[in-house]
Amino acid sequence: MLFKKIRALFEPKKKAKSDYLSNPTYLSDELIQILQFIPENPDLFVTAFTPRSAQITDANNNHVNYERLEFLGDAVLGTVIAEYLYQNSPSEREGYLTQMRSKVVSRQHLNEIGKELNLTGFIDAKIKKRVMLSNHVEGDLFEALIGAVYMDQGFEKTREFIHTQVIEPYVNLDELENKITSYKSKVLEWSQKNKFALDYNTLEERTEDDMTIFVSMLRVDGELAGKGRGTSKKKAEEAAAKSVFISRKLQ
Repeated sequence: MLFKKIRALFEPKKKAKSDYLSNPTYLSDELIQILQFIPENPDLFVTAFTPRSAQITDANNNHVNYERLEFLGDAVLGTVIAEYLYQNSPSEREGYLTQMRSKVVSRQHLNEIGKELNLTGFIDAKIKKRVMLSNHVEGDLFEALIGAVYMDQGFEKTREFIHTQVIEPYVNLDELENKITSYKSKVLEWSQKNKFALDYNTLEERTEDDMTIFVSMLRVDGELAGKGRGTSKKKAEEAAAKSVFISRKLQ
């Protein structure tokens, strides 16, 4: 009996929910290849790939997910893209610069980048099995990753990361001028030109993970023409508009 008690003192304790960040998952070679550096604080990058629906808390009972890093990454990305456009479009006015920045940082564009980098592959496998991921999770993860880089390495390294992963491979100003970033605006223009009445009916739904999902149904002259889902009313209506844009072959 005494031997068992002594041995128990030296056995590793089982990992509790609050130990999630103190025991970060292994950062894969693929992620290091994307980052091009070894993180000083791996916890940041574990958090960057932790969705809210995982419902994980730290030792102080604070929620652990990527949303705060996503918020930070969104701001840093917008700043770096604005700087790039300012420097590379010296003869363009503020309206053009704003429009082009919106296209670069649009959810659609960031989702494309996130999918290209396979960012959902860095979400812990156990978490992925028990949660539902949003339709725009790739873009969310990419912004969270930028936020993690900023907190871990500072602004200069983050600027370099954005240039490498966003500007150099994806920012072609001539191509972006013709890129659609708002299907809702395109469908509205089409309806006004043809005198069609548009009506968005958007409702909230609760998932099994206690997340709020919005479902939008778009009617054209009273007939159901498109349906979309998203984590916000805006995203759901954009998805519904895209459905109409594609089905009516408006491009």
